[in-house]
Amino acid sequence: MPEGPEIRRAADRIERAIGGRETTQVGFGLPRLKRFQRRLSGRWVTAVEPRGKALLIHFDNDLSIYSHNQLYGRWYVMPAGKLPATRRSLRLEIRNGEKSALLYSASEIDVLRAAELDRHPFLAKLGPDALGRDVDEARLVERVRDPRFGRRQLAALLLDQSFVAGIGNYLRSEILFVAGIHPGRRPRDLSAQEAEALGRAIGRVTRQAYRTGGITNDPKRAAELRRKGLRRAAYRHHVFVRAGKRCWTCNAVVRRADLGGRRIYYCPRCQPAASKEGRS
Repeated sequence: MPEGPEIRRAADRIERAIGGRETTQVGFGLPRLKRFQRRLSGRWVTAVEPRGKALLIHFDNDLSIYSHNQLYGRWYVMPAGKLPATRRSLRLEIRNGEKSALLYSASEIDVLRAAELDRHPFLAKLGPDALGRDVDEARLVERVRDPRFGRRQLAALLLDQSFVAGIGNYLRSEILFVAGIHPGRRPRDLSAQEAEALGRAIGRVTRQAYRTGGITNDPKRAAELRRKGLRRAAYRHHVFVRAGKRCWTCNAVVRRADLGGRRIYYCPRCQPAASKEGRS
């Protein structure tokens, strides 16, 4: 499933293609939404806004299209009149005279009035967006220290979009590694230094993934490994999907566990079960 950095990068591409332009056609592949086609075709796209793993496309008539890619949804940006080479099902098309933004295979799509956005079942529950322009590291540290979340195991908490929006499976493994914190621990058991390290890591790792297209490993290390001929999958992460391989930092063997209902990866030496001051 695409995580916050991938959705924001998709939003950037869509914004460049259709933002601030008049649409020539808006079409839906879901029958329940076809009634909106005439109301949106010919309108102007005023903004493309990511919210965690969701995306909002705003129009100049008080309507917005909400979408969530879930596991299989994928956005394509194509020249006008062109379609991608895919066997996926087209669910949403937004076209102008030059470009088309096309969403395939997603089923979580809706059209909402502005007043309905904050009442939407998914949007209403979102915590601060890790990539939000109004969300800084101090706010994320405060979130870690919030007693409402203190008893939750971090492996599960980091996947809860009401805690911080935009974090998924690869980001939680990488965030916890950078913070030096074992995934089985809880916020209430963290030292002040560890809580601060975790809040900083949430912001820094997520922003790095956005800038680099999903690379969360140390940038200099990743560049060096790439020069040596390693494939992207081999140098992309610190620990995610690296079970049985050596930690880049300490040479211990990376482990995999099933926590929070999904696989998670960690280094037993860099992320001990007992308290250890995190790395910034």
